[in-house]
Amino acid sequence: MSEMFPVVDLEGRVIGEASREECHARSFILHPVIHCIIMNSRGEWLLQKRSRDKDIQPGKWDTSVGGHVQAGESVATALRREVGEEVGVVLEPEECEFLHAYTLRSELEYEYVYTYRLQRDSGFCKQDSEVDELRFFTVAEIEQRLGSAFFTPNFEEEFARVKRLEA
Repeated sequence: MSEMFPVVDLEGRVIGEASREECHARSFILHPVIHCIIMNSRGEWLLQKRSRDKDIQPGKWDTSVGGHVQAGESVATALRREVGEEVGVVLEPEECEFLHAYTLRSELEYEYVYTYRLQRDSGFCKQDSEVDELRFFTVAEIEQRLGSAFFTPNFEEEFARVKRLEA
């Protein structure tokens, strides 16, 4: 059975449902996702290397946590679920700071992205089926590799947005 995602309007309001396959088939159906940027006390970014088995951007470094909101699931529930699944952290609701929401259109899909930030130095455990590696990067290391196809395009967009927020 296919995963079902909510379909949202440009304000993030749920207006229907569509399957994962429909949303990733260049249909550009707007659907919500969560991103969680995890930074340590030194300002380094925890990034995940996507599994080589992923259908989108396999083997590239990406945002600490990213995942789809499931049909009938709140954004907060999706955030807790994805952080637990991808980096093994059990979140308390107040631990994450909401940064922003925006739409992002790639060559395959159209996402309504809810971005959160979490500060944590340790206690991570990667999910083997989705994540090949977890590692902290300095801002300088990230900036040196931008535009080289080392990172996913989504991560590069997210990084630029967060840098603008901090400026």
